[in-house]
Amino acid sequence: MNTVLLVEDSRTETEVLTRFLKQAGLQVVSVTCGEDAHRKLQLYKPDLVLIDVILPGQSGFELCRELKTNANTQKIPVVICSTKGTEADKLWGLMLGADAYVPKPVEQEELIHTVMRLMTV
Repeated sequence: MNTVLLVEDSRTETEVLTRFLKQAGLQVVSVTCGEDAHRKLQLYKPDLVLIDVILPGQSGFELCRELKTNANTQKIPVVICSTKGTEADKLWGLMLGADAYVPKPVEQEELIHTVMRLMTV
């Protein structure tokens, strides 16, 4: 079963996104900050990382950049999922290495299509 590491500090958003992903047959491991994401990534390698931009401590943009510049994690697809949905935010996320950018509120079909496309590449 494919696993998604979800980095999201909102309990409500975590529940919604987890439900969407589980309905698509994916396993979800969720954390609330970049620091916890780094700990999880040391233990195992998920098939995809889904990151919110606004997080306590390190931002999702910073976490994305770190994942994409680290030899151990650079091949893991990263999807940024955020309320910061302007074209500039999307461009910035992609420049930092994100493989996709899904704006909130999330449409289930768009999220699942994006996640499945990136995990089968």
